[in-house]
Amino acid sequence: MEERRADMRLPDSFLQELKDRNNILDVVSGYVNLKRSGRTMSGLCPFHGEKTPSFHVNAEQGYFHCFGCGAGGDVITFIRKIENLDYIDAVKFLAQRAGMELPEDGRDEAAAHIRGRIYEANREAARFFHRCLYSEEGKNALAYLRGRGLTERTIKHFGLGYSPNSRYALVRQLRSLGFRDEEIIRANLGFQGRYGSKGALDRFADRVMFPIIDLRGNVIGFGGRIMTDQKPKYLNTSDTMVFNKSQNLYALNFAKNAGEKRLILAEGYMDVIALHQAGFPTAVATLGTSLTTEQARLIARYAQEAVICYDSDGAGQKATARAIPMLREAGLLVRVLTVTGGKDPDEFIRSHGDQGPARFKQLLEASGNDVEYRLQKAANGLDLSQPDGKIAYLTACVSILATLDSKIEQEVYAGRIAAEVEIEKSSVMAQVEKQMRKRRRDQSVQEFREIQKATSGFGDAVNPQKSQNLRAANAEEALTAYVINNPDMANNIEKWIRPDDFVTDFNRRVYETVTGRIRENRPVSPTDLTQDFSEQEMSRIAGMLYKASVGGETLEAAKDYCKIIKQEKSSAKLREPLEDDEAKRLFEEIQKNKLGK
Repeated sequence: MEERRADMRLPDSFLQELKDRNNILDVVSGYVNLKRSGRTMSGLCPFHGEKTPSFHVNAEQGYFHCFGCGAGGDVITFIRKIENLDYIDAVKFLAQRAGMELPEDGRDEAAAHIRGRIYEANREAARFFHRCLYSEEGKNALAYLRGRGLTERTIKHFGLGYSPNSRYALVRQLRSLGFRDEEIIRANLGFQGRYGSKGALDRFADRVMFPIIDLRGNVIGFGGRIMTDQKPKYLNTSDTMVFNKSQNLYALNFAKNAGEKRLILAEGYMDVIALHQAGFPTAVATLGTSLTTEQARLIARYAQEAVICYDSDGAGQKATARAIPMLREAGLLVRVLTVTGGKDPDEFIRSHGDQGPARFKQLLEASGNDVEYRLQKAANGLDLSQPDGKIAYLTACVSILATLDSKIEQEVYAGRIAAEVEIEKSSVMAQVEKQMRKRRRDQSVQEFREIQKATSGFGDAVNPQKSQNLRAANAEEALTAYVINNPDMANNIEKWIRPDDFVTDFNRRVYETVTGRIRENRPVSPTDLTQDFSEQEMSRIAGMLYKASVGGETLEAAKDYCKIIKQEKSSAKLREPLEDDEAKRLFEEIQKNKLGK
């Protein structure tokens, strides 16, 4: 469980108002397209890729739960996960959304101070690097940037800089501003010296520096490029308390304000900067890694269409193939721009001189969708005049069409493919439908396995005792959910069972917390529990509530759960995992909900 000092707790009244003024449906709907599904609203989970909705929001009880990946919790937990924030920053995010002031005694001062110092150190480092770029020592770096065609306006707009060829330049500057070596190292601006050296040493030396700025305008990290052809070219900030490279995009802070529904996904810093300078302000790039699902979802928050504009070399084309399904699963329209006459957008624009921007715009407008790109790639290297070539091409095309959600789209491309290989369109569609049936079966099996895993407790970091005490743990979860949903019945329950009767430690802690709050006449909604449980633990509590909503528990059932828990507590035998009946029941209920129950 995350440590939170007792004197840093937020008042119940504040959390209640925060929850009331941030309706979970309204908040989640800003990120997920929700539709009515029985007593809840459902949609595609924003935390894992899926084709059929497994993500549910219960507005009445104020929680969300995904039965696919197990994510769940209240509105604060949702913002923590979707925005990659810690607890107090998620509370601040929602407070700002609702126009509320955060109580002073609710601030996690220690963690907030550390994050604040990292932001300050990064900001001062960015200023230092930018000044160095215009110093005598930085003249080669400035010449390098100008040689790449960048104007003074562009250099200043992106805050580009230079890290001197020294292991002490930045460290000395930051020390002079009051930063301790441990703060410099924590910000990943320096590292601990070895072999008898004392204190921190500069992480970046003799590099052109690219500040990475988050959506709120904070400098959160840097990319540093050497000015020779030596490999690797780039050194990037490692993950810190304020920076996670898999969850941020370079220049999104600018691109999101461009007022367009299309983002251009490039490979590197220079490509993005060249595109912005050429009049394409929606270009962004990943940060030294392949595109991640988190970055794809981030793009989908600010755009409806993504244009992949990676390098034309083999590595770039492989990266394109990996990015397409991630972007599609995030709900984006995907196009692929193939750079001709240049390895990358930066090189293409520079090679065409004054006509570079206009020529690139032509490529952008002519870019084909991802299906056309994949079909074209499938034909590469095949002789379609020969039977073997036709069969290989058709097999690849069928696999591509089976991933499409639109029947019309499938029909259109099936007709084109049929003409190319000289067979009937119906034969192509028959193979596509066969492939889709197999995909649906595989997906159902995977969903069942996920539910089975969630209900069995194997590999359970939250409640590791569950797998060997499954019957007791399931009864404990159902009983705890009943008490949360029916706090007026807590007195009855406490007559039938004591916390010491619980078999698993985690469920006992949840039950004790809930009943303790009820005895103090304090609320026990998911939001009220967030200060006592971690993000992962809140996901488990949301899962308890979801299972209870499916089962429709009663007081009589709660009494039975008490009996089961006591029986299991008194039994000394090793617990064996139960049969899959419960998982099957939940899976069947979910399938009914999907069909519109």
